[in-house]
Amino acid sequence: MISHHKYTLAGCMAILLWSTIVGLIRNVTEQLGPIGGAAMIYTVSSVLLIVFVGAPKLKSFSAKYLILGGSLFVSYEICLSLALGMANDRIQAVEMGVINYLWPCLTVLLAVLVSNKPVNKLLYPALALSFVGVAWTVSGDQGLSVAQLMANVQTNPISYTLALTGAFLWAVYCNITRRLADGKNAITWFFIATAMVLWVKYCFSSEPPMVWSVGVGIDLLLVAIAMGGGYALWNIGIIGGNMIFLATMSYFTPVFSTFLSAMILDIELTTSFWQGVIMVTVASLLCWWLTRDKPQSSPDTELAEERV
Repeated sequence: MISHHKYTLAGCMAILLWSTIVGLIRNVTEQLGPIGGAAMIYTVSSVLLIVFVGAPKLKSFSAKYLILGGSLFVSYEICLSLALGMANDRIQAVEMGVINYLWPCLTVLLAVLVSNKPVNKLLYPALALSFVGVAWTVSGDQGLSVAQLMANVQTNPISYTLALTGAFLWAVYCNITRRLADGKNAITWFFIATAMVLWVKYCFSSEPPMVWSVGVGIDLLLVAIAMGGGYALWNIGIIGGNMIFLATMSYFTPVFSTFLSAMILDIELTTSFWQGVIMVTVASLLCWWLTRDKPQSSPDTELAEERV
Protein backbone atom coordinates (compact mmCIF):
# COMPACT_ATOMS: atom_id res chain seq x y z
CA MET A 1 0.00 0.00 0.00
CA ILE A 2 2.81 2.40 0.91
CA SER A 3 4.63 1.55 -2.31
CA HIS A 4 1.43 2.23 -4.29
CA HIS A 5 1.12 5.66 -2.70
CA LYS A 6 4.78 6.39 -3.46
CA TYR A 7 4.19 5.74 -7.15
CA THR A 8 1.08 7.92 -7.13
CA LEU A 9 2.97 10.71 -5.35
CA ALA A 10 5.69 10.53 -8.00
CA GLY A 11 3.03 11.01 -10.69
CA CYS A 12 1.57 14.00 -8.81
CA MET A 13 5.04 15.55 -8.57
CA ALA A 14 5.41 15.11 -12.34
CA ILE A 15 2.16 17.01 -12.90
CA LEU A 16 3.34 19.87 -10.68
CA LEU A 17 6.73 20.00 -12.42
CA TRP A 18 5.12 20.11 -15.86
CA SER A 19 2.81 22.86 -14.63
CA THR A 20 5.83 25.13 -14.17
CA ILE A 21 7.11 24.67 -17.72
CA VAL A 22 5.23 27.56 -19.36
CA GLY A 23 6.58 30.13 -16.90
CA LEU A 24 10.09 28.65 -16.78
CA ILE A 25 10.46 28.40 -20.58
CA ARG A 26 9.34 32.00 -20.97
CA ASN A 27 11.79 33.06 -18.26
CA VAL A 28 14.76 31.46 -20.06
CA THR A 29 13.80 32.55 -23.58
CA GLU A 30 13.50 36.16 -22.40
CA GLN A 31 17.18 36.00 -21.46
CA LEU A 32 18.67 33.73 -24.15
CA GLY A 33 16.29 34.38 -27.06
CA PRO A 34 13.31 32.38 -28.36
CA ILE A 35 15.34 29.95 -30.47
CA GLY A 36 18.67 29.88 -28.62
CA GLY A 37 16.94 29.62 -25.26
CA ALA A 38 14.75 26.75 -26.45
CA ALA A 39 17.79 24.96 -27.91
CA MET A 40 19.60 25.20 -24.58
CA ILE A 41 16.52 24.03 -22.66
CA TYR A 42 16.13 20.86 -24.72
CA THR A 43 19.87 20.22 -24.72
CA VAL A 44 20.15 20.28 -20.93
CA SER A 45 16.87 18.38 -20.58
CA SER A 46 18.23 15.69 -22.91
CA VAL A 47 21.30 15.26 -20.72
CA LEU A 48 19.11 14.89 -17.61
CA LEU A 49 16.86 12.38 -19.37
CA ILE A 50 19.88 10.31 -20.40
CA VAL A 51 21.03 10.26 -16.77
CA PHE A 52 17.70 9.58 -15.05
CA VAL A 53 15.56 7.83 -17.71
CA GLY A 54 18.19 6.39 -20.01
CA ALA A 55 18.44 6.12 -23.79
CA PRO A 56 17.23 2.70 -24.98
CA LYS A 57 18.82 1.31 -28.12
CA LEU A 58 17.18 2.66 -31.25
CA LYS A 59 16.88 -0.88 -32.59
CA SER A 60 14.34 -1.63 -29.88
CA PHE A 61 11.83 0.75 -31.49
CA SER A 62 9.96 0.37 -34.76
CA ALA A 63 11.12 2.64 -37.56
CA LYS A 64 7.57 3.89 -38.06
CA TYR A 65 7.33 4.96 -34.41
CA LEU A 66 10.70 6.71 -34.49
CA ILE A 67 10.06 8.56 -37.74
CA LEU A 68 6.37 9.41 -37.43
CA GLY A 69 6.19 9.74 -33.65
CA GLY A 70 9.51 11.57 -33.52
CA SER A 71 8.50 14.05 -36.22
CA LEU A 72 5.25 14.86 -34.43
CA PHE A 73 6.99 15.18 -31.05
CA VAL A 74 9.75 17.45 -32.35
CA SER A 75 7.27 19.60 -34.27
CA TYR A 76 5.06 19.98 -31.21
CA GLU A 77 7.88 20.88 -28.84
CA ILE A 78 9.24 23.46 -31.28
CA CYS A 79 5.79 24.98 -31.78
CA LEU A 80 5.22 25.25 -28.02
CA SER A 81 8.64 26.60 -27.08
CA LEU A 82 8.71 29.17 -29.89
CA ALA A 83 5.10 30.23 -29.19
CA LEU A 84 6.09 30.95 -25.58
CA GLY A 85 9.39 32.58 -26.47
CA MET A 86 7.97 34.78 -29.24
CA ALA A 87 4.95 36.00 -27.26
CA ASN A 88 4.77 39.80 -27.04
CA ASP A 89 4.73 39.80 -23.25
CA ARG A 90 4.42 37.50 -20.26
CA ILE A 91 0.64 37.53 -20.12
CA GLN A 92 0.46 36.56 -23.78
CA ALA A 93 2.92 33.75 -23.04
CA VAL A 94 0.49 32.36 -20.45
CA GLU A 95 -2.26 32.63 -23.09
CA MET A 96 -0.12 30.36 -25.29
CA GLY A 97 -0.04 27.88 -22.46
CA VAL A 98 -3.84 27.88 -22.22
CA ILE A 99 -4.16 27.33 -25.98
CA ASN A 100 -1.72 24.44 -25.65
CA TYR A 101 -4.10 22.74 -23.22
CA LEU A 102 -6.68 22.29 -25.94
CA TRP A 103 -4.82 19.08 -26.72
CA PRO A 104 -6.64 16.78 -24.25
CA CYS A 105 -10.02 17.60 -25.81
CA LEU A 106 -8.58 17.37 -29.31
CA THR A 107 -7.04 14.00 -28.47
CA VAL A 108 -10.41 12.67 -27.36
CA LEU A 109 -12.07 14.08 -30.48
CA LEU A 110 -9.55 12.41 -32.81
CA ALA A 111 -9.81 9.13 -30.90
CA VAL A 112 -13.60 9.20 -31.28
CA LEU A 113 -13.43 10.01 -34.99
CA VAL A 114 -10.96 7.21 -35.64
CA SER A 115 -12.76 4.56 -33.56
CA ASN A 116 -16.22 5.16 -35.06
CA LYS A 117 -17.71 4.07 -31.74
CA PRO A 118 -20.96 5.65 -30.53
CA VAL A 119 -20.35 8.44 -28.04
CA ASN A 120 -22.40 10.54 -25.70
CA LYS A 121 -23.72 13.54 -27.63
CA LEU A 122 -22.71 15.76 -24.71
CA LEU A 123 -19.12 15.28 -25.85
CA TYR A 124 -19.48 17.84 -28.60
CA PRO A 125 -20.71 20.69 -26.36
CA ALA A 126 -17.81 19.82 -24.05
CA LEU A 127 -15.37 20.14 -26.94
CA ALA A 128 -16.95 23.44 -27.94
CA LEU A 129 -16.57 24.68 -24.35
CA SER A 130 -12.79 24.19 -24.54
CA PHE A 131 -12.55 26.46 -27.58
CA VAL A 132 -14.89 29.00 -26.01
CA GLY A 133 -12.62 29.01 -22.95
CA VAL A 134 -9.56 29.78 -25.06
CA ALA A 135 -11.42 32.47 -26.98
CA TRP A 136 -12.62 33.94 -23.67
CA THR A 137 -9.05 34.06 -22.39
CA VAL A 138 -7.60 35.62 -25.53
CA SER A 139 -10.43 38.17 -25.88
CA GLY A 140 -9.38 39.92 -22.68
CA ASP A 141 -11.44 41.99 -20.26
CA GLN A 142 -13.93 43.00 -22.96
CA GLY A 143 -15.56 39.56 -22.82
CA LEU A 144 -16.13 37.17 -25.69
CA SER A 145 -15.97 39.21 -28.87
CA VAL A 146 -14.96 37.98 -32.32
CA ALA A 147 -13.67 41.43 -33.26
CA GLN A 148 -11.59 41.72 -30.08
CA LEU A 149 -10.37 38.14 -30.45
CA MET A 150 -9.16 38.77 -33.99
CA ALA A 151 -7.57 42.06 -32.99
CA ASN A 152 -5.58 40.35 -30.22
CA VAL A 153 -4.50 37.50 -32.49
CA GLN A 154 -3.32 39.97 -35.12
CA THR A 155 -0.88 41.48 -32.62
CA ASN A 156 1.16 38.27 -32.86
CA PRO A 157 -0.29 35.82 -35.39
CA ILE A 158 2.86 33.67 -35.46
CA SER A 159 2.75 32.79 -31.76
CA TYR A 160 -0.99 32.11 -31.76
CA THR A 161 -0.67 29.93 -34.86
CA LEU A 162 2.24 27.99 -33.37
CA ALA A 163 0.37 27.39 -30.10
CA LEU A 164 -2.80 26.17 -31.84
CA THR A 165 -0.84 24.04 -34.30
CA GLY A 166 1.05 22.51 -31.40
CA ALA A 167 -2.18 21.49 -29.67
CA PHE A 168 -3.35 19.66 -32.80
CA LEU A 169 0.07 18.05 -33.31
CA TRP A 170 0.13 16.66 -29.78
CA ALA A 171 -3.39 15.30 -30.15
CA VAL A 172 -2.32 13.44 -33.29
CA TYR A 173 0.87 12.27 -31.54
CA CYS A 174 -1.08 10.78 -28.62
CA ASN A 175 -3.40 8.87 -30.92
CA ILE A 176 -0.72 7.59 -33.28
CA THR A 177 2.04 6.64 -30.86
CA ARG A 178 -0.37 4.63 -28.72
CA ARG A 179 -0.61 2.25 -31.67
CA LEU A 180 3.01 2.39 -32.82
CA ALA A 181 5.04 2.55 -29.62
CA ASP A 182 4.23 -1.00 -28.46
CA GLY A 183 4.50 0.11 -24.84
CA LYS A 184 7.98 1.57 -25.33
CA ASN A 185 9.09 5.17 -24.85
CA ALA A 186 11.70 6.94 -26.96
CA ILE A 187 11.27 10.24 -25.12
CA THR A 188 15.03 10.72 -24.60
CA TRP A 189 15.78 10.36 -28.29
CA PHE A 190 12.89 12.67 -29.17
CA PHE A 191 14.29 15.34 -26.84
CA ILE A 192 17.73 14.97 -28.42
CA ALA A 193 16.19 15.35 -31.89
CA THR A 194 14.30 18.46 -30.76
CA ALA A 195 17.51 20.03 -29.46
CA MET A 196 19.34 19.26 -32.71
CA VAL A 197 16.61 20.81 -34.88
CA LEU A 198 16.54 23.93 -32.69
CA TRP A 199 20.32 24.31 -32.89
CA VAL A 200 20.17 24.10 -36.69
CA LYS A 201 17.42 26.72 -36.69
CA TYR A 202 19.46 28.90 -34.33
CA CYS A 203 22.52 28.73 -36.62
CA PHE A 204 20.45 30.07 -39.52
CA SER A 205 18.60 32.68 -37.46
CA SER A 206 19.48 36.32 -36.86
CA GLU A 207 19.34 36.03 -33.08
CA PRO A 208 22.23 37.77 -31.29
CA PRO A 209 24.76 35.69 -29.30
CA MET A 210 23.49 34.44 -25.96
CA VAL A 211 24.61 36.39 -22.91
CA TRP A 212 25.24 34.24 -19.87
CA SER A 213 25.12 34.86 -16.14
CA VAL A 214 24.75 32.81 -12.98
CA GLY A 215 21.04 33.68 -12.88
CA VAL A 216 20.52 32.46 -16.44
CA GLY A 217 22.29 29.20 -15.65
CA ILE A 218 20.06 28.61 -12.62
CA ASP A 219 16.88 29.38 -14.60
CA LEU A 220 18.02 27.01 -17.37
CA LEU A 221 18.72 24.22 -14.90
CA LEU A 222 15.30 24.70 -13.26
CA VAL A 223 13.35 24.35 -16.50
CA ALA A 224 15.48 21.37 -17.57
CA ILE A 225 14.74 19.68 -14.23
CA ALA A 226 11.04 20.44 -14.63
CA MET A 227 10.95 18.87 -18.09
CA GLY A 228 13.35 15.97 -17.65
CA GLY A 229 12.41 15.33 -14.03
CA GLY A 230 8.74 15.46 -14.90
CA TYR A 231 9.10 12.67 -17.45
CA ALA A 232 11.27 10.62 -15.10
CA LEU A 233 8.73 10.89 -12.24
CA TRP A 234 5.82 10.21 -14.59
CA ASN A 235 7.47 6.99 -15.74
CA ILE A 236 7.68 5.98 -12.07
CA GLY A 237 4.08 7.01 -11.45
CA ILE A 238 2.58 4.93 -14.24
CA ILE A 239 4.43 1.79 -13.10
CA GLY A 240 2.40 1.28 -9.95
CA GLY A 241 0.45 4.44 -9.18
CA ASN A 242 -3.29 5.02 -9.20
CA MET A 243 -3.71 5.91 -12.86
CA ILE A 244 -7.38 6.86 -12.53
CA PHE A 245 -6.43 9.43 -9.89
CA LEU A 246 -3.41 10.64 -11.87
CA ALA A 247 -5.44 10.93 -15.07
CA THR A 248 -8.03 13.01 -13.21
CA MET A 249 -5.35 15.22 -11.67
CA SER A 250 -3.74 15.73 -15.07
CA TYR A 251 -6.86 17.47 -16.36
CA PHE A 252 -6.41 20.19 -13.76
CA THR A 253 -3.02 21.04 -15.26
CA PRO A 254 -4.30 24.22 -17.01
CA VAL A 255 -5.24 25.64 -13.60
CA PHE A 256 -1.97 24.54 -11.97
CA SER A 257 0.04 25.81 -14.93
CA THR A 258 -1.67 29.20 -15.06
CA PHE A 259 -1.32 29.72 -11.31
CA LEU A 260 2.36 28.72 -11.19
CA SER A 261 3.19 30.65 -14.37
CA ALA A 262 1.68 33.81 -12.89
CA MET A 263 3.84 33.32 -9.79
CA ILE A 264 7.03 32.58 -11.73
CA LEU A 265 6.56 35.46 -14.16
CA ASP A 266 5.25 37.82 -11.48
CA ILE A 267 2.12 38.82 -13.36
CA GLU A 268 -1.48 39.41 -12.31
CA LEU A 269 -4.18 37.74 -14.38
CA THR A 270 -7.68 39.15 -14.79
CA THR A 271 -10.92 37.50 -13.73
CA SER A 272 -11.89 36.89 -17.37
CA PHE A 273 -8.56 35.14 -17.94
CA TRP A 274 -9.24 32.76 -15.08
CA GLN A 275 -12.78 32.17 -16.32
CA GLY A 276 -11.37 31.00 -19.65
CA VAL A 277 -8.88 28.71 -17.89
CA ILE A 278 -11.68 27.16 -15.83
CA MET A 279 -13.73 26.57 -19.00
CA VAL A 280 -10.82 24.72 -20.64
CA THR A 281 -10.30 22.64 -17.50
CA VAL A 282 -13.98 21.76 -17.12
CA ALA A 283 -14.15 20.86 -20.82
CA SER A 284 -11.18 18.49 -20.45
CA LEU A 285 -12.75 16.82 -17.42
CA LEU A 286 -16.07 16.42 -19.23
CA CYS A 287 -14.36 14.86 -22.25
CA TRP A 288 -12.62 12.43 -19.91
CA TRP A 289 -15.82 11.59 -18.06
CA LEU A 290 -17.92 11.09 -21.17
CA THR A 291 -15.43 8.79 -22.93
CA ARG A 292 -14.04 6.77 -20.03
CA ASP A 293 -14.32 2.97 -19.98
CA LYS A 294 -15.20 2.07 -16.41
CA PRO A 295 -14.30 -1.61 -16.25
CA GLN A 296 -10.98 -1.30 -18.06
CA SER A 297 -8.15 1.14 -18.56
CA SER A 298 -9.77 4.25 -19.98
CA PRO A 299 -8.53 6.10 -23.06
CA ASP A 300 -7.62 8.92 -20.74
CA THR A 301 -5.45 6.67 -18.62
CA GLU A 302 -3.57 5.81 -21.79
CA LEU A 303 -3.64 9.50 -22.73
CA ALA A 304 -2.18 10.47 -19.39
CA GLU A 305 0.62 7.98 -19.90
CA GLU A 306 1.79 10.08 -22.84
CA ARG A 307 2.07 13.44 -21.18
CA VAL A 308 0.23 15.80 -18.89
